[in-house]
Amino acid sequence: MDVAYIPTPKNIVRQMLLLARLRRGEILYDLGAGDGRILIEGTRDFGARCVGVEIDHERVERLRDRLAATEVAAKIIEGDLMQVDLSEADVIAIYLSESVNAKLAPKLSRELKAGARVVSLDYPLPGWKLQKEISAASAGLSRQLYLYCVRKGSNSAAHAL
Repeated sequence: MDVAYIPTPKNIVRQMLLLARLRRGEILYDLGAGDGRILIEGTRDFGARCVGVEIDHERVERLRDRLAATEVAAKIIEGDLMQVDLSEADVIAIYLSESVNAKLAPKLSRELKAGARVVSLDYPLPGWKLQKEISAASAGLSRQLYLYCVRKGSNSAAHAL
């Protein structure tokens, strides 16, 4: 995958989860879980059940240590996000790249259930109808947050609301 590891600023994490309207008991998938900050915030402050997907073994080990140290219970899947079944997700959080989002968009269309939300930092999902876009400031830089909501049409194809 062509994604560099860049931690998402904490204030942006919060804005992403607020934009996605994450609710207690929902299942949040963080694709490219990195250091776990989305999992920690989603569990602690929103009461979600969180699943992190991370391909880098060393990062997974550090992530497991961080979750244990913060006493946050989240499921970690070590593997390629393109190989993980996402059908149970209520919310997907991503901070990937243009090219990975382009590969991921059809998978999300196939697998996500009606009502699922996708929130992406900095990179839109090509071919998806945007529900909402907001600008968020972090360290003096303007960042873009994109929200999509899945609905299933009569042909079972996913569309954004």
